Amino acid sequence: MTFRLSAPAAIAIALAALAPACTTTRPVAPASTPVPAATPEVRTVPERFVSAESPQDELDSLATWTTEDGATWLIATAKSAHRLVVFDADTGRRLRDVGGEGSEPGQFDRPNGIAVYGDYVFVVERDNHRVQVLSLPDFAPVGTFGTKELRSPYGIWLTETEPGELEIYVTDSFMYGKKFDEVPPLAELDQRVRRYRVQFDQAGRLRATYAGSFGDTSQEAALRMVESIAGDPGNDRLLIADEDRRHESTLREYSFSGKYTGRSLPEKSFGAEAEGVALWSCADGGGYWIAVDQLAPLTIFHLFDRATLAPRGSFEGETTAHTDGVALHAASTLAFPNGALFAVHDDKSVSAFDLAEVARVLQLSPGCAQ
Repeated sequence: MTFRLSAPAAIAIALAALAPACTTTRPVAPASTPVPAATPEVRTVPERFVSAESPQDELDSLATWTTEDGATWLIATAKSAHRLVVFDADTGRRLRDVGGEGSEPGQFDRPNGIAVYGDYVFVVERDNHRVQVLSLPDFAPVGTFGTKELRSPYGIWLTETEPGELEIYVTDSFMYGKKFDEVPPLAELDQRVRRYRVQFDQAGRLRATYAGSFGDTSQEAALRMVESIAGDPGNDRLLIADEDRRHESTLREYSFSGKYTGRSLPEKSFGAEAEGVALWSCADGGGYWIAVDQLAPLTIFHLFDRATLAPRGSFEGETTAHTDGVALHAASTLAFPNGALFAVHDDKSVSAFDLAEVARVLQLSPGCAQ
C-alpha cells in the first residue's frame, strides 16, 4: 500500500482544526491574565439535519474525511456495537458499518476517540487498550500502537510536525474500585495524557514510538476524568476536558510539551460535563474554540476566543442533546459551502449545524464563514 494524501483530504485538513498552524499565530494571553466569566445568553441555531436514530450503537466520537470524488464522510465510533458507522456528511444518510467486536485487525472493542489524517483513520479502543490505524476508503487495517502503555484510553488528537510524521496525544482515564468510579491517587494522574510519535514509510507501513505521559498532580488542577482533547499548534495550546463534576468539570490548558499553564476555561462555564472540543480556525488567523456542555434536553455549545479564551457566545439546536463528540469540518461541501459542525445526539444519531448560520447568529468574525 502506498501512502497518499489526496488533494481533497489535504484541503479539508488545512482548513479544519488538525492544522491550524498554517494560519497566522496570535499571541497567547499570559497565564496570570484572568479569563472573563462566560456569557449566560444562549441563542438557537437550528440543525440542518438529524440522522435516523440507532440506539443500539451508542455513538460517541466523530471525524470527517473527504473522498476522491469530493464527497464528505462523517465517521462515528459506536461503543456498544463495537464498530464504526459512516454517514453522508451532507445529508446524514447512513452509508455503511465497519468492523465488529473482537481484537483482530479490523475489529474493535469499545471504540471511542477517532481522528483522521490524510487517508488514515485512527481509532481509540478502550477495552483493547490500543489505537488502531486503518486506511481509507476501504478501512483496511494498517497497524496498532499503545498496547504496552494504554490502560483505559478515550480521546485522541493529532498534528503533523513534519511531512508524514505525526505527534499524537491520547487521554488515558483509567479508574479504580469495583465500579471503576474511583479516581487514582494524585501521584498517578501524571499519566492522564500519553504521547506518541508516528510515521508512515513510503510503503504505508506504520511506525509508532511512545514519548511519555503528562498531567498535573495538584489537588486544585489535576486531570481526574479525561476524554476529549484538541490542540492549536499556532498557539502551543492543548485543551483537555476534565469530566469529573465532583471536583470541577472544565477544559484545562496545557502546552504541547505537557506543562499545565495554570489556566482553564472560565469558572462555571459548564452546567454539566465538559465534553467534545474543536478548534474553528479562521482565514485571518483568529478563530474560536467550540466546547460541548453535555446537557439535556438540549446541549449547549460554548464558543471561546482562540487566543484569549474569552467567551464569545453560546448556542443550542432544536433537538441535539447529551452530546459526546463533535467534529468541525471547515472545508466546503455541497450542502455546507462554509463548513459544518457535526455533533452526536443522545448517543443514537448525528446532527449538523451550518457554520455560516452559527457565525451569523452569534455575530462572529465574517472571516470564519467565507
